Amino acid sequence: MLRRLKVKLIPKDIPMEFLQILPEGIKLVNRHGSPYLVMDRVTDTNGNSLMDESVRIHGEPSVKMHVKVGDSEGLIFVDAYWGSHAKLYSFIPDFSGGKTLEAFSPADGSSLMVPWNCPIDGCEEKHGIELLLPGGLNTIIVCGKLGCPGHHINVARVADGVSESLSNINFFGEGEDELFSAI
Repeated sequence: MLRRLKVKLIPKDIPMEFLQILPEGIKLVNRHGSPYLVMDRVTDTNGNSLMDESVRIHGEPSVKMHVKVGDSEGLIFVDAYWGSHAKLYSFIPDFSGGKTLEAFSPADGSSLMVPWNCPIDGCEEKHGIELLLPGGLNTIIVCGKLGCPGHHINVARVADGVSESLSNINFFGEGEDELFSAI
């Protein structure tokens, strides 16, 4: 039996410097009187779209990846709202802590994994999942450790402090449970 979870996004401040140069592939939406950033175009390194119109989370297309977690594998659909960790799985992943995901493009099977040192205190993960914004200069990296909320956006035309501030936005809304925790 499927159950519906109510996951409420909690508004966070978005740096004005980022809004002034909003990169292609990210849009600003207004929900319930509050602004949110939403990924609307991300690709793998071969230019294949990772957006999935058929699976929507919070009313927006999701980011679709093929993942392996331990001995389990299948598709994962991640909320496109920046900093949200809501997701849906096409399989039952092993949620035991400390596992590193392996993520692949669902279009061609190419790896989405890159070397990356997660900045979250206590997380020592050395791999991230890389998503490219249009043009290939701007990237998003998400921690590869199951359960870690670490993520970072690299935007060529913005100061590091602005990227850091934006990268610290995490939405952990009301009603979340293990299925909607961080990747």
